[in-house]
Amino acid sequence: MLTFIMFSILSPLFAYIGPGMGGGVIAAIFGIVAAFFLGLWGILYYPIKRAFKNKKMKKKMLSKKNNDRRS
Repeated sequence: MLTFIMFSILSPLFAYIGPGMGGGVIAAIFGIVAAFFLGLWGILYYPIKRAFKNKKMKKKMLSKKNNDRRS
């Protein structure tokens, strides 16, 4: 009950966030989002690259095997 009374008698506060602070907040948000996606990219890039390389090697070996049979 005391908390309700304290919050009901407070007057509204007005604050100004200047362009410097706003720009810093926007840069921080972009930085966090970029860090997340770059981290995800760093974790997933090499396994995906290796899978494509293995697929390419299998295809090449299969092609070579088929050419050897024809000769």
